Amino acid sequence: MTSRKNSQQAAKNNQAGLDFYETWELQQAVAAFLSAVEAEPDNPEYHLNLARTYARQGDFGQAMQALGNYLHNETQDEVASRYEQMFSSALDEVEQAVTEVMPKLDMTLPQVGKALQMWLEYRIVAGRKPLRIPKPKTWAAALTFGIIKVNFLDTSRADVAAAYEVTEAALNKKYKELVEVLDLMPGDFRYYLGEENPLDRVLAAGESPEAAAILAELERRFTNGNGQ
Repeated sequence: MTSRKNSQQAAKNNQAGLDFYETWELQQAVAAFLSAVEAEPDNPEYHLNLARTYARQGDFGQAMQALGNYLHNETQDEVASRYEQMFSSALDEVEQAVTEVMPKLDMTLPQVGKALQMWLEYRIVAGRKPLRIPKPKTWAAALTFGIIKVNFLDTSRADVAAAYEVTEAALNKKYKELVEVLDLMPGDFRYYLGEENPLDRVLAAGESPEAAAILAELERRFTNGNGQ
């Protein structure tokens, strides 16, 4: 049984982890959540936050292990069942739609893989956020559009919506959720597949007017451009 002192320390560490998570200081976030788990191992929230951070880092093996520990302690059946499904080896309906339709849009196998990675990360990082999938093709279209936007591809939102037989409005709503939850950005290192990422130019330029100008142009292409 966790003592009151340990419980208070765990809550403090968890809050520190959340603060680090929001500012993308992910190594510090992992350390803080691990401390929270150690102090209060039967609190499912701390395991879930640890899983979310590992997923944002791209360490999905550790994320799934943390999710297993979360499920061992979770008491809310509705939330737990959603994560239990992720341990199945079968593709879900969203993943099936992605693998079937993206090649028809002349998108490559690596791009399909990145869309599947985006879906895995979203489901973990979303935490307790309700996940409604009445029309799997809408989510699949949003994932496809996300890969298009991150990689500055020319395929339009209208073309994606038509390929998945969904409305542009529905696609855009789910896409905005992906951007918000995953904190997507132009040239996002997690999902960018080009040989030279334009964000490298921003980092190389440091805090200079040139860097600001490059970033502004990337943001313009990400939020508008041919794919919006």
